[in-house]
Amino acid sequence: MPSHADLDRQIEHLMECKPLTEAEVKILCDQARAILVEEWNVQPVKCPVTVCGDIHGQFYDLIELFRIGGNAPDTNYLFMGDYVDRGYYSVETVTLLVALKVRYRDRITILRGNHESRQITQVYGFYDECLRKYGNANVWKYFTDLFDYLPLTALIESQIFCLHGGLSPSLDTLDNVRALDRIQEVPHEGPMCDLLWSDPDDRCGWGISPRGAGYTFGQDIAAQFNHTNGLTLISRAHQLVMEGYNWCQEKNVVTVFSAPNYCYRCGNMAAILEIGENMDQNFLQFDPAPRQIEPDTTPTQQSAQSTEQRVAHKQSTGTTERH
Repeated sequence: MPSHADLDRQIEHLMECKPLTEAEVKILCDQARAILVEEWNVQPVKCPVTVCGDIHGQFYDLIELFRIGGNAPDTNYLFMGDYVDRGYYSVETVTLLVALKVRYRDRITILRGNHESRQITQVYGFYDECLRKYGNANVWKYFTDLFDYLPLTALIESQIFCLHGGLSPSLDTLDNVRALDRIQEVPHEGPMCDLLWSDPDDRCGWGISPRGAGYTFGQDIAAQFNHTNGLTLISRAHQLVMEGYNWCQEKNVVTVFSAPNYCYRCGNMAAILEIGENMDQNFLQFDPAPRQIEPDTTPTQQSAQSTEQRVAHKQSTGTTERH
């Protein structure tokens, strides 16, 4: 087992956007699994803590996030999923966050997003990036196996419910969430899927999601859920918001999105949410890190063909993502 000194060396290496070896990733994922299996579907978190939304492989913007919010373990962090896909550096991004989790297990909480999934990562970039950088799919398998163990939600001081997507018509209480069997691939439907895919909506009640998975939920749903469970706020990610954060549903729900200039073209700001000692809330917005040299992401002919086949399969099964 690597010592703290080994982990510190690996983290320093990763902070320079240099990937670990395949063997190091395997050991790291084994260590992380041993930690995550002891965590809960609703993982309790103490304040102060800084809450973060989607990262999506934008490694240099993650480094900017740490520059703005403070480095671990000086700052406690709660990440609400979507570490991989779309950006150029999913491998380095997710490896760094997992290494920080292993090194500072009580200082950093990493939840599951809808992209922490075998099927989604085969379409949106992480799988092909692992092939490019390691020459095989082993690292992709180590991480996607690990993703099954990530907590689905977190609860800050019994008051702020944090998750990637949103609410589910199958889940009225936090105890309902606690009772789920989470150690599996993200299902296409059902309560676990809903937590990772659903979105708040202007219309009341439950609606069909345009994403093809999860639901939309209205202000009445969020207010009732918060009242039933003694919550003051639902904090979630999953949706691009141009200012980096967005209050909605009469401040029952806030969306936090931490990938600035998403997909290197959307022009949005990013934000993180600091929850202070007295549960006071402070948003920090930030712009993209200075542009780095873009890596050569030209896929091999074989991987390009396999991506096209996977996209066609996704479209035929009806589970596509719209953002």
